[in-house]
Amino acid sequence: MKIGFALTASYCNFKEVITYISKLIETGAKVVPIMSYNSYTYDTRFGKAEEFIAEIEEMTGEKIMKTLVDVEPLGPKDLIDIIVVAPCTGNTLAKLANGITDTSVLGAIKTMRRNDKPVVIAIATNDALALNMRNIFTLQNTKGITFVPFKQDNAKDKPYSLVAEWDKMVETIEDVAKGLE
Repeated sequence: MKIGFALTASYCNFKEVITYISKLIETGAKVVPIMSYNSYTYDTRFGKAEEFIAEIEEMTGEKIMKTLVDVEPLGPKDLIDIIVVAPCTGNTLAKLANGITDTSVLGAIKTMRRNDKPVVIAIATNDALALNMRNIFTLQNTKGITFVPFKQDNAKDKPYSLVAEWDKMVETIEDVAKGLE
């Protein structure tokens, strides 16, 4: 299986998410890495962009796709079978739910959907139970888009936050690849 693995700028989740790229490779999958501009560019308190980039590129043996031009051939040239967005920020969710395609990650999703190929979303956003709930509902009711099971992140300190159950990501991807939604 050829998996496009797209990271958006939920930096605090990068270290954990990257371990699942490795797990997918261990299952025999070929992983094609994609990063949004922000995730590819900015250093944060959670790590340096260049270090995440180096780790992902070494792990996958692939250069990271980071522009709309980079990702455009994914669908037409049938380069991947499925796309996973992990972590998927609220900003990316909102744009996807409203048909906005202005980033490498959204462009990659669009190229896949034009060919009726599956999208798996692993959410990580602090505003899911507030402004982004309607976008989650919209996408959950969209054919071809499947969410990794998610839960409330920290109900006391971040009452609107949701995060994917990372340990269910590989299983979800495998199920979607088998045609289960």
